[in-house]
Amino acid sequence: MLALVMLINRSGSMVLPFLGVYMTNHLHFTIENTGIVLSFFGMGSVIGSWLGGFITDKFGEYKVQSVSLLLSVPLFCLIPVFKTEAGVAMIILFQSIVSDSFRPANSVAITKYAKPENITRAFSLNRMAVNLGFSIGPALGGILSAISYSFLFYSNALAALLAGILYISFFAKRNRMAKAKTIKVKNAVDIKKQNSPYMDGKFLVYCFFCMLFSIIFFQLFSTLTIFYKDTAHLSQQNIGYILGYSGFLVVLLEMGLVQIAEKYFSLAVTMLLGTFICGLSYAMLAFDYSIVTLVLSMTLLCIGEIWTLPFMSTITALRSGDGNKGAYMGLNGISFSAAFIITPYIGTLFAEKFGFTTLWIATGVLATLIAIAFYGIIPWMLKDRKTV
Repeated sequence: MLALVMLINRSGSMVLPFLGVYMTNHLHFTIENTGIVLSFFGMGSVIGSWLGGFITDKFGEYKVQSVSLLLSVPLFCLIPVFKTEAGVAMIILFQSIVSDSFRPANSVAITKYAKPENITRAFSLNRMAVNLGFSIGPALGGILSAISYSFLFYSNALAALLAGILYISFFAKRNRMAKAKTIKVKNAVDIKKQNSPYMDGKFLVYCFFCMLFSIIFFQLFSTLTIFYKDTAHLSQQNIGYILGYSGFLVVLLEMGLVQIAEKYFSLAVTMLLGTFICGLSYAMLAFDYSIVTLVLSMTLLCIGEIWTLPFMSTITALRSGDGNKGAYMGLNGISFSAAFIITPYIGTLFAEKFGFTTLWIATGVLATLIAIAFYGIIPWMLKDRKTV
């Protein structure tokens, strides 16, 4: 049911991939100003991830997810009202804070309801729902944006409303039952809450490299779509189709590839391969951007994503305790959110100053260095944990 709620919510995920195109083509912002405005999405994501992790440990994941989903509805509807850089930046900031407070709460809910031996596959199932929704959303978004960009925001609002209603109706009773059980171990939980992830040096190093990886990966939502439009000359509909293809491919391959990684690779080797493949998918665009290359690049990006993102959550869960999972998930979410601040501005500025060819080569080199770092950091961080 958590995955189904996520599927409905993310089926409306047609706003983010088209925000850059919306601002440059419809509102006529410059590429550089578009990158600055998109950075406010990242700022809100950082605040939302921290706030979501903090209040999840205080009030529980049920209340945080319910409020986040329902408050997202009016905020999505307000986005098309604003036409200036300052106005769009402000509403995106508030919307991002509310939406991203959902993520650490959702991750804690997965660890709460999943069996310990299935934790990575539980995160993968949730990500399958995200990507299935993401395959539906952008494909539909490409069609709707050709008619009116306002449809993107209203559709996202409707999806958030449906997801909120479904979540509350199904989990209200189950949350009350879980709270009754939690009272019995409250004292033990209170002790573990004293262990803050912000004082965990090894985890902070790990989160720093997660942020660097996210800077690479999240070009999918900013510079890559602009590259598709301005350099590869794809139509908005075709941009939606190729993004939809990526979501469908992740849904098709994720559970199988995750099981292969769990069976044959260590966590360190899986992260090494996934990060390197993501970098390779971007680097190849420096040499050719025919439709065959674009599809091959997106295919490699999906494989790399599968062998990286769900395992990041698993590693975070292994490092955390029973009573501070929200804080740990929130801090790891901040590493992703910080990339939303950095990536749009740095990516668009770098592309404007040096060209996309240089950007994609630099991305490939940086990904290789991050992959090597993950290979060394993960065993070092988890060596004092029972399960590695």
